[in-house]
Amino acid sequence: MPVNNSDISINPLDLNKNVAIGVVFPLMNGGNFQQSFTLKEQVKSNIINVLLTQQGERVNQPDFGAGLKNVLFENDIDQEEIASRINEQLQTYVPEVNIDNVLVDTDVDRHLIFITLVYSFLLDNTQDSIQININQSSPGMNG
Repeated sequence: MPVNNSDISINPLDLNKNVAIGVVFPLMNGGNFQQSFTLKEQVKSNIINVLLTQQGERVNQPDFGAGLKNVLFENDIDQEEIASRINEQLQTYVPEVNIDNVLVDTDVDRHLIFITLVYSFLLDNTQDSIQININQSSPGMNG
C-alpha cells in the first residue's frame, strides 16, 4: 500500500534505492542483467514484456501477451483491433497504469507495426510513454 503524505504518494518499493525489484529491457548489458530500482521503471518493463510476448509463449499463462508479431504478415491489419488487444492485455496484466492513448501505425509492404503507448501511473497520475516498432526480426524500443 502506498505511503501518503498530503499530495505525495510513494510506493514502499521505492523507499530503499539499494534494493532491485526486477529487471529492465534490454535484459542483458555486457553479460549482466540490468536491474530496476523503482516501481515506475519496473512497470515500464512489465508493459514492454506484455507487448513483446506472444500468447502461449509464457508457461502456465497461455493468455499472457499481446501477440503482435502474429499480425505482421496479414494483408489487412486492423489497427483498432491491435489497440483493443493492447488495452485488454495491459488492464489485465499491468493494473498499476491507466492507458491514456494507443496509437498504431503500420507499413504492410515492409511488415512493420509502430506502436506508441501513453499511460498514467495510478499511484500519482504522472504520464509516461513507450514507442515500440515491431518487424519480422526484432522489435525496437524507445521511451
